[in-house]
Amino acid sequence: MRFEQWCEHETPAMTESTAVTHPIPDRHGQNLYTADAELQRLLQLYLADDLRRHMAPHFERLGGLAGGLLDELAGIADHHPPELESRTRTGLDVQRIVKHPAYVEMERLALSEFAMGSISHRDETFGWRGKMPPAVKYVLFYLFVQAEFGLCCPVSMTDSLTRTLKKFGDPALVARYLPRLVSLDFDELAQGAMFMTEQAAGSDIAATTTLARRGTGDHWLLTGDKWFCSNPDADFAMVLARVEGGPPGLKGVSLFLLPRRLDDGSLNHYRIVHLKDKMGTRSMASGEIRLEGAVAYLVGEQGRGFVQMADMVNNSRLSNGVRAAGLMRRAVAEAEYIAAERLAFGKRLIDMPLMQRQLDKLRVPAEQARTMVFQTARALQRADAGEDGAYALLRILTPLIKFRACRDARKVTGDAMEVRGGCGYIEEWSDPRLVRDAHLGSIWEGTSNIVALDVVRAIQREGSLPVLRAHLEALLADPAVTAVPAAFARALRETFDRAAALAETAAQAGGEVLARQAASALYHCTSAAAMAWEAARTDSADRMRWAQLALLHRALPRDPLSPDVLPAAWQDAPAAVAA
Repeated sequence: MRFEQWCEHETPAMTESTAVTHPIPDRHGQNLYTADAELQRLLQLYLADDLRRHMAPHFERLGGLAGGLLDELAGIADHHPPELESRTRTGLDVQRIVKHPAYVEMERLALSEFAMGSISHRDETFGWRGKMPPAVKYVLFYLFVQAEFGLCCPVSMTDSLTRTLKKFGDPALVARYLPRLVSLDFDELAQGAMFMTEQAAGSDIAATTTLARRGTGDHWLLTGDKWFCSNPDADFAMVLARVEGGPPGLKGVSLFLLPRRLDDGSLNHYRIVHLKDKMGTRSMASGEIRLEGAVAYLVGEQGRGFVQMADMVNNSRLSNGVRAAGLMRRAVAEAEYIAAERLAFGKRLIDMPLMQRQLDKLRVPAEQARTMVFQTARALQRADAGEDGAYALLRILTPLIKFRACRDARKVTGDAMEVRGGCGYIEEWSDPRLVRDAHLGSIWEGTSNIVALDVVRAIQREGSLPVLRAHLEALLADPAVTAVPAAFARALRETFDRAAALAETAAQAGGEVLARQAASALYHCTSAAAMAWEAARTDSADRMRWAQLALLHRALPRDPLSPDVLPAAWQDAPAAVAA
């Protein structure tokens, strides 16, 4: 029996006639790409026409899977988490993590069929010659994560590990291991991980105690415990360790590549001590690692481990923002479908004023995050091309989306659950899984406080604030943008000026207590301006309204007792906004 047939046997799909007549709306089976008209409009802005047309069938296929089979696989894997086996049935001391076939099939789809872990590092993918822009990869993540969140962590870490290895690794080390990291052969390709966290050294990398001492030849031997290791049986992991005899603090920490298996095929000298029993991401294994003289290879310059790992972390933080955006899109789309199909008191829910308001409160943060995904992906592409000022822009957009979108996803998924009513609280539906998974985005790759402080560091060290201001001015001054009401454009500029002043205060000595407030303000102003630009370029009245609501509700001070309406001046006839 093929896997797809097995899934159909285990979870029979609702027939179309039943879906139409049944009073409980069920969106299962809907294509998440073709049903998302706003995404398709945005892709006309962010992808070249020839590439967009080339990728459309692949996006459509993934959208169909995400709304059907992939969603079923995710539900099965969530209810059948991985298990750790420490010995074979004959007593051999060989560890392995046993994964449910549903999870393995999702690995095949993500890493092999859709190349999500390697697409940024290949010269040909999906029959397209040349490098793919980051936006293509993030559209794939955006669609995939609407069905499955947990696996997107190992896939993202594979991508990020490959990027860091290529950027800092010795050419011989890169040549040795890169082929497996970019392979699409499911039996050959390698997965990546990042072993950084220790019990006493979470975000405080200077407190790392794992020890590295020189072995024979080109390798090192690592000893110590890592406390939270997602994808612990990955083929390769980037590990932070303190070089024996090195200086204290960050200067003594270096970055190492840790293979799961040695050249002779035997397991490397580390053990998976325990698998975590987590609130969410249940499909994906996270464990504790004990390094017992494990063979590893120095990546980059000794003593520069924090700087080099930061490159991997920043790439993963952007991926976190993308995943939060995808979770919110799934939650909002489910709520919209229910509201459109569900009848109560003789009316469709979506025709009721309070439900319309509730849906808008879900849509606005979800659309802000979607906009920031594309804006940050474009900045990444420009930065990798060496464009002047692009890295400084990327350095502030990345922590902004990680900070705010991940926090918003927690509320949006929870509030969307309410739209489904009692069924939303039942594990047979996607809502509980979305809520559980959304909470992790604000924790891994840096908690909210850490990431908000990184926004401040980007301002202090990279001079990112003037670059961000120039970026927003360029959006609003685009000659093609003639549909933004002049009063709204002025409000966008004036509000950004206030947000920038707050951020500058946060960047001064003693101002770090304002970091979270400043990060939120910059995010809301940036996303609102970019959404207005998108709305004007795509002639989307809905997107313009969402941009206005984002500024009004999330950035501007409001009297809580005043009527909740957009300012009349913002509805005036469009005017050129370059002046």
